[in-house]
Amino acid sequence: MIEAARSFVWHNARVLEQRAFEFLFGDGGADGVVAAVLAYRNDDGGFGHALEPDGRGPSSQPLHTYTALSWLAEVGDDAWVGSAGDFLASVSTSDGGVPNALGTSRDHPRAPWWQVSEESDLLMTALCASVFHRVGSAHPWVGAATEYCWRRIDAMEGSHPYEVAACAKFLDHVPDRARAEVAAERVGRLVRERGLVDLGDGKAHEGYAAGETHRPHQYAPTPDSLARRWFTDDEVARSLDGLEAARKDDGGWTFAWPVWTPVTEFEWRPIVTIEALSVLRAYGRIS
Repeated sequence: MIEAARSFVWHNARVLEQRAFEFLFGDGGADGVVAAVLAYRNDDGGFGHALEPDGRGPSSQPLHTYTALSWLAEVGDDAWVGSAGDFLASVSTSDGGVPNALGTSRDHPRAPWWQVSEESDLLMTALCASVFHRVGSAHPWVGAATEYCWRRIDAMEGSHPYEVAACAKFLDHVPDRARAEVAAERVGRLVRERGLVDLGDGKAHEGYAAGETHRPHQYAPTPDSLARRWFTDDEVARSLDGLEAARKDDGGWTFAWPVWTPVTEFEWRPIVTIEALSVLRAYGRIS
């Protein structure tokens, strides 16, 4: 499975995903991943240039910055967290959160779900805060952002799968573990009560594309994720079975959300292929 995916990546992936694949599943070093990530960095400390494929413009955006810091954290490099925190602080709202997409993205192509706003967004703030907690950063931005996330999570009565998945990442890494466990239990009940997980029916959440669902392994990408407790062993096993079965004949995986411009299909597939292999390895399905 890994060799087939390696062939797929070499045929199709950007330099970043090539370097990341070899770091995770071959003998590639961290330096190559860092160099590839830094190609997307801007002078303001944030990241842009379609690092996350659905935002095509050059400007620094919170989601690009989260993606960059996630890869840097994966290879053990936290040298750029401080300047990235300065960027996020510069675009934060008065309540401590960051918007989904900044106004600087208006003049460039972006997916319809990149919502330009001046208001804070829980999904985006939770993702960004999660990676700062993952690396143990004490940057001043993360304190206010964390409090914003706690307020929103504590008051959560409804949500959607992508937002819940972002909150799950936040809860996996935030330092207050006792509070995180209590919040995760409550969010997990909401997921099941509101039908925010695909346990086999394949029914997409309202407003999503056909087949664009969140399965247990997408909330809990590792066995030690707090969200793993939301699902039974059988539910997780079926989710992983489905993930294995979703591999295409070319060795890679694909995705269910819309392809709004052709290049995104080619850029996203290596990304979700690496994610799929990482989940399968974390659960012991591959070595």
